Amino acid sequence: MSDRVEVVYDEGRWGLLAGMREEAADLMRPLAAHHLGPVAYGSIARGDVDEGSDVDVFVPRPPAPVILETLIERAGIPVTHRELVQATPTYAPKGYIYVEERRGYSFPLVELRTVELEFYGFAGSVSLGQVEAGDRVPGVDKRLMLIEPTESGHVESPIQGREGAVAKALGISAASVLDRVRTLRRRERHGRTGVYLKRTLAPGEGFSDVYNTLAKRKPPLRRRMRM
Repeated sequence: MSDRVEVVYDEGRWGLLAGMREEAADLMRPLAAHHLGPVAYGSIARGDVDEGSDVDVFVPRPPAPVILETLIERAGIPVTHRELVQATPTYAPKGYIYVEERRGYSFPLVELRTVELEFYGFAGSVSLGQVEAGDRVPGVDKRLMLIEPTESGHVESPIQGREGAVAKALGISAASVLDRVRTLRRRERHGRTGVYLKRTLAPGEGFSDVYNTLAKRKPPLRRRMRM
């Protein structure tokens, strides 16, 4: 395809990727050891990192938040702050545990719908074993470019007009690809409009207690409890 562009990484970029992946592995190991199935997603999974990239570790199935926080604490990983976030009234609420700027954990507080879970396949996600093995996977970036890893870097190409083929390449549903395209296109047109709900937890507060309290006065939170 004429719109495919090859990007070759230099030594600095390979070194940056290696460093970020080691950070991700350090965050993932305490959770993987207790079978929570953490994944790293986004550019760190694809390989197309830069200095502003995040190190995001996600737990796909809703964990017991107190157990998750205990594992992080026992591993000696310092936490800077914690948030409960619901992006829109229909999206699953999630917990966020930040360990430093652009580094942290996230996890759902309720079971995810298929389209929500497949977001991580859309962006590209890797297990701890894949991180340690140096595996990279294809995924789509915020520009709606498909990033396909190569030995020398990656090949990127626009996904518009070939969403079905992209879904097949990523192993997710076409509905999930179309949903993400609509979301990102809407952000392009209107900019980020913020999130429906963001609540910073105070020291001593637990995710479950805060969620239950908020759900008493936030119908969207109550509805997601029952889904």
